[in-house]
Amino acid sequence: PVAPEPDLAALRTQIDAIDKRLLGLLNERAALALEIGEIKRSEGSVAFRPEREAQVIATLRSANAGPLRSENVAPIWREIMSACRALETPTRVAFLGPAGTFSEEASLAFFGSAIVKLPCVNFDEVLHAGVTGAADFAVVPVENSTEGVVTRSLDLFLTTPLFIIGETSLLVRHNLLRAENSLDGVKAVCAHPQALAQCHAWLTNHLPHAERRPASSNAEAARLASLDPLLAAIASTRAGAEFGLHVVAPAIQDEAHNRTRFAILAHPERQPRPQASGHDCTSLVVSVTNRPGAVHDMLVPLKKHGVSMSRFESRPARSGQWEYYFYIDIQGHPDQPAIAAALQELRDVCAFFKLLGTYPIDTH
Repeated sequence: PVAPEPDLAALRTQIDAIDKRLLGLLNERAALALEIGEIKRSEGSVAFRPEREAQVIATLRSANAGPLRSENVAPIWREIMSACRALETPTRVAFLGPAGTFSEEASLAFFGSAIVKLPCVNFDEVLHAGVTGAADFAVVPVENSTEGVVTRSLDLFLTTPLFIIGETSLLVRHNLLRAENSLDGVKAVCAHPQALAQCHAWLTNHLPHAERRPASSNAEAARLASLDPLLAAIASTRAGAEFGLHVVAPAIQDEAHNRTRFAILAHPERQPRPQASGHDCTSLVVSVTNRPGAVHDMLVPLKKHGVSMSRFESRPARSGQWEYYFYIDIQGHPDQPAIAAALQELRDVCAFFKLLGTYPIDTH
């Protein structure tokens, strides 16, 4: 005879039993994390090692046999590691506030939810919190797939003593939020300038006569919209929930696959530079004297040593002499001989050279 298929109640009973076993295993892991924390404290080492967490996730992804999707492994284990890390020491993270910004979402995606949140009023304050030690880490956006680089972040990288220890990429969906559940009577749309630019076509088609009003962040725009019935905001659903707003129009960004890349920064006196993980990026900023062939000569060491460049951006040096800073991402880690040799030769031909950081590549 064919065995009867298990009914819903029986399946739920099995899931409940598995959940209890999972909880037991998670507590075993947490106990080991506490022991590791004691060893780290006695050695004076830090609780968070981005390359170690990246290796853990990469190993689990490769070992995953399904039906759980491999892309879902990372957020699950980030939360597990976040909860275990919080048993060792609180992780204080500064980001552009108020609550509900994409910077907050990026912070949670990278560190997990067991962090101490430190929302700041602008990017300058975010990095300042990291410099003074008010925060262990600072999170800032550096590049958007639609609008390009976030110029203020790049300019701040020139002078900050913080260095990049990680990155995360976030799929950004912009929503039109309002206290009234209607498009009628919107006098102005408020958002961060980058968000306004990323929704230019939608705003032109649907709210052509509404003023476009810049704000320090999208979440701040949502806060302002909660106070003014004539104002709409462009922000995340998280910000809408935070300030009690209706989603009048969802996903109004002009590009469906609109992503923003965020850098995670720390102070070198409090957080060691990540060791090689096998899948690393090295970021630097350089400048060369304004002479014929200078940019070509700057790139020769990379080609000579077979180093792949994944990003090359220029920013005016504001010297009035038509000089530029060049922001470069290369694939690899300075512990690799070819990377080390290329960086040394590059340093020799540059008028200005600053290593911004080396970190595991985000695999989102």
